[in-house]
Amino acid sequence: MTIRNLADLKIAVIGLGYVGLPLAVEFGRQRPVVGLDINTARIDALRAGQDATLEVDADELDAASHLTFSTQLDDIADCNVYIVTVPTPIDAHKRPDLTPLLRASEMVGKVLKSGDIVIYESTVYPGCTEEDCVPVLEAQSGLTFNQDFYVGYSPERINPGDKAHRLPNICKVTSGSTPEAADLIDSLYSGIIVAGTHKAGSIRVAEAAKVIENTQRDLNIALVNELAIIFNKMGIDTQAVLAAAGTKWNFLSFQPGLVGGHCIGVDPYYLTHKAEAIGYHPQIILAGRRLNDEMGTFVVDQMVRTMLQRRIHVNGAKALVMGLTFKENCPDLRNTRVVDIVSTLQSYGVDVDVYDPWVDAEEARHECGISTIAQPEPGSYDAVIVAVAHRQFQDMAPQDIRALATPSGIIYDLKSILPAELSDARL
Repeated sequence: MTIRNLADLKIAVIGLGYVGLPLAVEFGRQRPVVGLDINTARIDALRAGQDATLEVDADELDAASHLTFSTQLDDIADCNVYIVTVPTPIDAHKRPDLTPLLRASEMVGKVLKSGDIVIYESTVYPGCTEEDCVPVLEAQSGLTFNQDFYVGYSPERINPGDKAHRLPNICKVTSGSTPEAADLIDSLYSGIIVAGTHKAGSIRVAEAAKVIENTQRDLNIALVNELAIIFNKMGIDTQAVLAAAGTKWNFLSFQPGLVGGHCIGVDPYYLTHKAEAIGYHPQIILAGRRLNDEMGTFVVDQMVRTMLQRRIHVNGAKALVMGLTFKENCPDLRNTRVVDIVSTLQSYGVDVDVYDPWVDAEEARHECGISTIAQPEPGSYDAVIVAVAHRQFQDMAPQDIRALATPSGIIYDLKSILPAELSDARL
């Protein structure tokens, strides 16, 4: 069967979150695109020119003149390229949860036609596209893989909140289930990716490349976190050590801290799940994950120890946590590990206020079970922890952050945004 021509392609993007929307917008500048999402409120907001993720502004939405939005499956029935960009989370036991991915595959399968191509961008383990998703497409459509339809995998590399590294200027890895499909998919993405593309030799190679990108970062951060723990016990300033070591040309620059978000704190579990399924128990990867997952507890232990040294009664103390998102300068709450700090402080009997100017209060309650405050009251906290380095916090005068605490209160600078002498403890 002949694969469709590039000029004839009409795209459906399934899932309009941090990954799907920028993709739909870029393609929508050039060719017909339907952005599909099951969240009606999300679609209504996008039609009104509003993106709650703040990844795309109103002018960019207007510029995507060929892009329409829908919640209805029938509206993508006449498309011939389906790009799936739904979340791939983990469950409570840290096992891959493919539910959104398989449901999206079922939806696509219902409208799949002969000659169509399905491209997955969601992060998965090697083999998932062909072993888990393709059977669903075949079952729903009644079509035969690589005879009637084709698939590809092009892993997302979106960095939420990063206005320098955006979709068009990040090299895109592409792949396809046949050489012809791979060529067409690579050409399709080449039309919107200024930085160029890299055509992988197979779908499994592309899947593996994506999952190790974040696994590598996770392990590097775990190393620096462990060093911070060691140096803390030795009474050595970790930031001073990193600054000194960083003078060597090949020293890798990583900072200690919480590791959350939908990527780095999740993706390694997809790789380790697959490794264990084939009979290998990963050691280094899982050790790094355990260490990073425990950093919230370590931070609170440091903070409580400092409070006790200052003779601050912990049970009944009042603390301010500055920042709730998983990273700075974005509203993304997915898998934020700041919640570990909040819950651990509360387990000590501390009354905790959480302040984050980037976060919608209702979303914080829904996603994290945390009620945020509109504005902190200066001079009312026994402890203040700078948990996220939002620019609003970095723009504050250090003395103004210090003034949030009582005269005897402590400042814990998790993100090292303050001069060392103005914080009482830091990672």
